[in-house]
Amino acid sequence: MTTSTPRPEPGRTLRELAEAGRLANHQLMDRPTLDRIARNRPAGARVPASLPHPPAPLIPDATWFARTETASSIHGVLHGARVAALLQLLAHHHRIDPARARTLAAAAACHDCRRLDDCADPGHGRRAADWLTAHGHLVTAALGTPFAPEAITAVALHDVPHEAFTGAEAEAYRRHRLAVDLLKAADALDRYRLPLARWWPDLRRLRLPVPDWAPPLAHDLVVRSERARLNGATDARAIELALHTVLPE
Repeated sequence: MTTSTPRPEPGRTLRELAEAGRLANHQLMDRPTLDRIARNRPAGARVPASLPHPPAPLIPDATWFARTETASSIHGVLHGARVAALLQLLAHHHRIDPARARTLAAAAACHDCRRLDDCADPGHGRRAADWLTAHGHLVTAALGTPFAPEAITAVALHDVPHEAFTGAEAEAYRRHRLAVDLLKAADALDRYRLPLARWWPDLRRLRLPVPDWAPPLAHDLVVRSERARLNGATDARAIELALHTVLPE
């Protein structure tokens, strides 16, 4: 995204650091940055009442992350939980079986768990997929669902652009196209948490059609969950409160 610095700079907001090209390796949300995000809500359709309410809350454990700092950063627990929720909502829109959707969403909750920092960190998807393969019993016990090969493939490829797939990755994508594109879409929709609007979702880059209601819902989910955590809520409670307020009763 931009050149990183080893540590945050005291007194400067995430947005100010982004504008200056001095983002730290680990980036935390702050109130002024979140207020600016909140004031720039994208346009879109109203959320249909037919959506499930709420999606299963799938909260990754902070101990699953490669580094302690990452668990609370913009690629941490809240990000993983929001992506898991968004994937379930997109899966419902595309008429995917709820059991299959939950399996994919549980893996999606962990898609960034092996990140070493909040910068580009190439290969973190493959590392997360390897970690899930080795530690799936822990995640299954905590989140209540096993992982099919398509879920592992989706995690492995979520950070690789389609045009950059190797031959083996392209073959894996052909086998599990829908799973990969669901995770890529859900992950992209959570980019409203990023401090500069030019980094927000570009839906033209996605292979999966995204409904008009998804961008404003994803934006609201970021704002409500991040606001709740800044106000002292746990990650699990922040997601619960956000889902309750952004989805129709």
